[in-house]
Amino acid sequence: MKNVLTALLLCLVLTGCNRASWSSHELRIIDQARYSRMALTTIDNRSDSLLLRTPSAPLSADDIASPTFGRLVASMIETVCDDTNPGVGIAAPQVGILRRLIVVERVDKPTSPFEVYVNPTIVWRSDECQLGAEGCLSVPNQRGQVSRAAAIEISYNDPLTFEPRTERLEGFVAVIFQHEIDHLDGVLYIDKME
Repeated sequence: MKNVLTALLLCLVLTGCNRASWSSHELRIIDQARYSRMALTTIDNRSDSLLLRTPSAPLSADDIASPTFGRLVASMIETVCDDTNPGVGIAAPQVGILRRLIVVERVDKPTSPFEVYVNPTIVWRSDECQLGAEGCLSVPNQRGQVSRAAAIEISYNDPLTFEPRTERLEGFVAVIFQHEIDHLDGVLYIDKME
């Protein structure tokens, strides 16, 4: 959590004039949250369900340098950490923002910090798969068995510098990333249930 807070502060300090591409609709959603829990989009609502099925647009360097990005990240973390409905990851479409942004609890690291990933994509998947139970904040009161790659490699942009990064992930944390990146492509875990 300390890393995320540092990242947010740096985002706000480094902000100046920029050409961020946030739409008025996105700005309205983010400003309504005011650094607190955001409303979740769920399949129980028809318009939300259609939004969840829509692929997300990438973020630019100007987007992440804007104060809007810091507010969105802070509100997404508040949402996924909500004691009444906690999760291990959240994607921007789950709060109504069709951008390629996820926040993931790194259960593979000491203290399990939540970390921010900009424009993540899976560039490699292992042939070995693992079957496991999944749930989703956007699919209330359901769980199902999903087969996922046991290991993946992702590429993404650093949330502070926008520099490209890659990382190899295994086990449960690889499952979390696959689930959240699916959201960015308009795919839900229920589409892959066995």
